[in-house]
Amino acid sequence: MAGRQAKALPQRLIVGNEALAALAVPARMAILNHLLAVGPRTASECAAVTGETASNCSWHLRALAKVGLVEPAPESGTDGRTRPWQAAAVGFSFAGDAGPAGRIAQTAIATISDSHDGELYQRFWARRDLMPEEWIAVSGSNRYSLNLTPAELKALVEEVDALIRPYVRPIRQDAPEDSAIVHLSVRAFLDPDVYGDPGVDEAEQP
Repeated sequence: MAGRQAKALPQRLIVGNEALAALAVPARMAILNHLLAVGPRTASECAAVTGETASNCSWHLRALAKVGLVEPAPESGTDGRTRPWQAAAVGFSFAGDAGPAGRIAQTAIATISDSHDGELYQRFWARRDLMPEEWIAVSGSNRYSLNLTPAELKALVEEVDALIRPYVRPIRQDAPEDSAIVHLSVRAFLDPDVYGDPGVDEAEQP
């Protein structure tokens, strides 16, 4: 663990508003996440996961490529449906650009990403009878209400990220043969039901 954490990890690709706008389509978010999870895939293979047609997936992949989110895999062919595509980086930062347009794009991406995570988790439980028992036993979802300052939250998120990222599929090169792709999502945000509670006088807000 310590040796893996000590290594410099590849940086996330910072995504601007143009790329965020292109990604603000649920099928494209699903395609990009699938490529990050499993590696190069064709439009036809992406179609099996997204529920879109191969032609639609090919179109979505080209749109993602135009803004630098995906790229043809090294073994690419010329046929749009059989050409494999891959994510253009091992991870992305969806901070966006400053200003109103950036905030709108971030909100759209957050909403789509949250919906994708929820649907993925539901599909996991819907198929749990098909999953190995040892994976069912260690899977789950935890929630915490933390009492932190902004600086402490920033430090905590960075520590958690440093612990997790060495295991990200495109980064890890020493995965055992019995390993599998596991989805893990981490969110950290000010509780909107506590801060900005409409039932509390503004003078009482922190």
